Order: sequence, then structure tokens, then C-alpha cells
Amino acid sequence: MKKLAVGFLLALLALALSAQAAASQIPQEANKYKRDLVRAVQHEFGLDGPVALHAAQIHQESTWRAGVDSPVGAQGLAQFMPDTSSWISEIYPDLGKAAPYSPGWAMQAMARYNYWHNQRIKAADACHLWAMSMSAYNGGLGWVNRDKRLAAEAGKDPEKWWCNVEHHTSRADWAEQENRHYVRRIIQDLEPLYIRAGWPGRRTCP
Repeated sequence: MKKLAVGFLLALLALALSAQAAASQIPQEANKYKRDLVRAVQHEFGLDGPVALHAAQIHQESTWRAGVDSPVGAQGLAQFMPDTSSWISEIYPDLGKAAPYSPGWAMQAMARYNYWHNQRIKAADACHLWAMSMSAYNGGLGWVNRDKRLAAEAGKDPEKWWCNVEHHTSRADWAEQENRHYVRRIIQDLEPLYIRAGWPGRRTCP
């Protein structure tokens, strides 16, 4: 019995150390916005919404820097291009005027945009759906639809991203590398980091 208790305590200690190590790799700014991100994601996806996935996406986009501009003109936490910000605010007036440098607006708009993609992409399951949605956020839904058609023409399953659609595209080499890295880093590397640190959500791809 004593051995079982010691083993349990050691397991708890290992979990605590793992969470601490994960938290140390997350920018301190993230904690300032955690509550608002939880609220934004749950508003779009329900109480079990993928908060950790959205946190990972923001990490990849801006490393939680609300006032950052990219070399190509993307703005704020969610790195929306100005035209995309304006379009989102037009089709979803409840979000208010486009404000990409406002963390609250950016997180709400990111969650809404991801939901918009989810509703328009047919996929085999949630893992493949979110991979395609991340690809669409980064490069555009039109490109994802083209990639799906190319995969189908090659005899691959157009409803599966991993090992299927991800390997078929007519994008330029640099664009393909950037887009595929974007998807893999968010889902495979960063989301597990946020989950280990205690952010709400389950692994998108078990």
C-alpha cells in the first residue's frame, strides 16, 4: 500500500513538473488574455471548445504580441490582413468595427473565422477538419478546396488532410512549405504544449 502511495505521489510530481516546464515555454502575455480567449472560443464552439488549439494558433501567428505587424501587413494577435478584418466585420456586424490590434476583437474574430471555415470544409473527422481549417486560415479556403480536388484526382481521400490532401497542391514551393509547417506546428507541437500547461481543450489529433 505504501508503495502505491509513493508511486501516486511521484506521478503527481511528474505531472506538475511537466506542466511547469510547458508553462515556461508559453509567453507571459498569454496569461493576460487567457480568460478572454476561453470566453471567445466557448461562445463559438461550446463549453468544450478547443481553447488550447486557438492559443497555439495565436502563439504561431504573433507570439501573443497584440501590436505586431508582419512584413506583408498582417496585424495584431490574430495576424489578420486589413481586407480580411474588414470582411469579417462586414459579415459579422455583432463583432463591431474591425479592430485587429484590439486583443479582444482579434480573439473573437479568430474564433469566428475558424468556425466559418469549419462549416464549409467537409472532412473525415475533427482531426482532419481542423488541419484543413488551419490551412485555410493561413492560405485561404480556395487553396484548400483546390488541394482537395488534386488529392481526389490522385486517388487520395479528399476528406483526409494527413497523408492525403497535405501532399497535393499547386502552390509555389515556399507557400506549400509555409502552409504545411503552419498546420503541423499548431496541431502537433504547440497545442500539446498549452494542454500540458493546463489550458482547456483536448488533443485535436490524438
